[in-house]
Amino acid sequence: MTLKEAMQARHSVRQYREEALRKEDAALLREEIEACNAESGLHIQLVCGEPKAFAGLLARYGKFSGVTNYIALVGKKGPDLSETCGYFGERIVLRAQQIGLNTCWVVMTYSKVPSAFSVGEGEKLCAVIAVGYGKTQGSGHRVKSLREVTEGEPPFPEWFVSGVEAALLAPTAMNQQKFRFALQGNRVSATAGSGFYTKLDLGIVKYHFAMGAGADAFTWDRA
Repeated sequence: MTLKEAMQARHSVRQYREEALRKEDAALLREEIEACNAESGLHIQLVCGEPKAFAGLLARYGKFSGVTNYIALVGKKGPDLSETCGYFGERIVLRAQQIGLNTCWVVMTYSKVPSAFSVGEGEKLCAVIAVGYGKTQGSGHRVKSLREVTEGEPPFPEWFVSGVEAALLAPTAMNQQKFRFALQGNRVSATAGSGFYTKLDLGIVKYHFAMGAGADAFTWDRA
């Protein structure tokens, strides 16, 4: 499965078969997590065989069932933590999809189990990602049009269009897609809208954009 195919196939899944991750799948997932940690400085961890986080009222409210494996997105506290966790967390999500696993981003409807993962001094848990073998493959969400999430006047270069189209496939909180992309030359700026978890969403959609556009096609505008 290519990365583009993974973006198209990935949907949020909340109901899972209660079975352990196969050793080869867990190994591939940990390999990707280690690569992301090395590149980002985050402290992301895979938690396996831990049912307590998704056994309470919050999880039932979120309609989760069968979740015993999840990814804990942990990193140093700072203004960029949420965006960084979104960017590298989604990289892991798409790798999981390629492996044949299902996932769901979770920010509220789970219980923290401190003994299940490590949070070092100056670090915090940003979010978790449920992962495992879904009872279904999930379903798609409403997608805005390119013009609803871009600034400026078309025609846009093909790489920019491909990047935005990939970003529109990304998961966002409540499927609100509160982000916008703007282009000046080959410099791209991405901004988050107002609301809960939009910084996390921004990191997720920026990863999709970068993979859709091609990393060599543009540079991010950090201003």
